Amino acid sequence: MKTYIPKLAEIERKWHLVDAEGKILGRLASRIAQILSGKDKPIYTPHLDVGDFVVVINAEKVKVTGGKEEKKIYYRHTGYPGGLKERTYEELLSKKPQDIIRKAVRGMLPKNKLRRQMFKKLKVYTGSEHPHQAQRPEKLDF
Repeated sequence: MKTYIPKLAEIERKWHLVDAEGKILGRLASRIAQILSGKDKPIYTPHLDVGDFVVVINAEKVKVTGGKEEKKIYYRHTGYPGGLKERTYEELLSKKPQDIIRKAVRGMLPKNKLRRQMFKKLKVYTGSEHPHQAQRPEKLDF
């Protein structure tokens, strides 16, 4: 018996719509990472990107637990000496709420060459409107 490996032409990609309103950030991000990597499909293969597209709406209404609104800090570095910048969750929520979900999901994707390919299939929007109506995304509830 041989191991089945899907061909690139055989991979069907669906579009999923996720409403982040009232959802807990970590649980939402881990579920989205599973869908992006294709682990919810029976044809999952670790060395191929078999995942689906995910559209997230209402990113500004995601919740965090345990007082992380004030305590959680996001770091980034400019590349110059002394260029370590930090922002709290509240600051990032007021300026770029879609980046909160992007950073959480990106950290949960595998750290290999497929990460960027999987991450490109994530679309995050702050309001309830999105430009992907033509793809007819299926609504996901978790």
